[in-house]
Amino acid sequence: MRSQSSLDSMLASYRRVSAICAALAGAALLVNAAALVVSATGHGRLVWFSAVSAVALAVLLLLWRNGYRTMRKRVARADEESRRVIDSAQRDALTGAYTRSYFLATLNERVHRGSSMPVGYFHVDMDHLKALNDGHGHAAGDAALVHLTATIRRLAPDAVIGRLGGDEFGVALIGQDSKQALTRLAERILEALRQEVKIREHVTRISATVGVALAPDDATNVDELMSRADLALYCGKRSGRSMVVGYDPDMLVDERHNRFVQRELRAALLLNEIKVVYQPVYSIDGMKLKSYEALVRWQHCHRGTIAPSEFIPIAEQSDIIDRLGEVVLRQVCADLKLLGVPIAVNVSPVQLRRPGFAASFAAILDEANISGDRIIVEITENILMKTGGVETENLTALTRFGVKIAIDDFGAGHASLEYLRSFAFNVIKIDRSYVAHLKSGRADRAIISALCDIAQALDIEVIAEGVETQEQLDTLRQIGCDAVQGYLLGRPGSVRALVGNSLAAA
Repeated sequence: MRSQSSLDSMLASYRRVSAICAALAGAALLVNAAALVVSATGHGRLVWFSAVSAVALAVLLLLWRNGYRTMRKRVARADEESRRVIDSAQRDALTGAYTRSYFLATLNERVHRGSSMPVGYFHVDMDHLKALNDGHGHAAGDAALVHLTATIRRLAPDAVIGRLGGDEFGVALIGQDSKQALTRLAERILEALRQEVKIREHVTRISATVGVALAPDDATNVDELMSRADLALYCGKRSGRSMVVGYDPDMLVDERHNRFVQRELRAALLLNEIKVVYQPVYSIDGMKLKSYEALVRWQHCHRGTIAPSEFIPIAEQSDIIDRLGEVVLRQVCADLKLLGVPIAVNVSPVQLRRPGFAASFAAILDEANISGDRIIVEITENILMKTGGVETENLTALTRFGVKIAIDDFGAGHASLEYLRSFAFNVIKIDRSYVAHLKSGRADRAIISALCDIAQALDIEVIAEGVETQEQLDTLRQIGCDAVQGYLLGRPGSVRALVGNSLAAA
């Protein structure tokens, strides 16, 4: 509105000046005409008329000049104001980065098929923004985003920065043709972000993951360029975050393979190709059957049995893991009535991060009329859980339903005694790597023995996995484990086979 008012005022002034100049021009013409008449009739006052004519023309020129200058200044001011309004509309109000639409439009001008202009592109994703929002409030998260953008702008002053989403940014460097140089720049940005910074009275460090791609080497249009960088970013996230990853063509091959497996897995869920087998867990005293662990298998119609290690990580990349977990849990609820002892179900860290996971889990148990104390939820300890996070909230809710919680593969990943202090686990399952080296590794025996002592003091059950020899079993009995699981005691089997064996033994 202000810009329009300035333009209207400018035009009105221009019209006034033009009217005045037109009147003076007419007067000047009349004076010159009169001078010519006087000169022709020999009346004798040509000098006076010529002087008047000259003055009139001089005034006319001055007015035109001043009018032109005034008009040009007003046009410049109006243009500047218009640019400010447009620029503010094209920028993110919080960070000052360009909006997604304007950033993409700018990138499209530079990246297109046949263009010889190289463009370096970063896809930047801030790590753990949700945890910062939950822990210190959204104002702290906003301040962190501002700090992230300011750091990029400081270290890459010529870059075009766009905010693509809540915690995602695109960074374009026009004319950059070296992926190595791009990677080094991105690493300097991450290094700067790792320095302590005070945000909302809290000293913290910010981290981000960066995917790097280059046009036209990696892509010849904007969609491809951003997709390639996003794929590299995703690889960085899977590898632990807080790193810079450059796009490599092999990533696209892996991505296509993953999509193929995902399509096949969705079909497998519809065709009932997902099967559940059970491996027994025995008490170490008297070798009494205590429980079973449910293990998922994919019985492919053409490829045969596919191990979980080949499809679970791919399922975790989409919502397939939720559907898969639901199918397994429903099958376990149906088989519980036949097997007669509690059953342990493996739960993916991805599932635990869903805010409504515990409620959905409990709803399936309730629908099947299964008591919570007949289910053990096993979580791998290679996910570092933070007290107060969504994972902990889900586990706490499950315990209220009577479900027992077990740490699987304890000692193989991030787990530590802090885990046992921060959450009341019911079961520790010692990783098979410790059991495998019991004979030759004094340290492994000492670690298992210490864990058993601590667990006994905390009233936590200890199960040793991967027991394959009688010597291992005898040593674990001496150390003080509560229960054991492994091929020596029983291989995974279908519910039909296990029930048949029980009837035969009876």
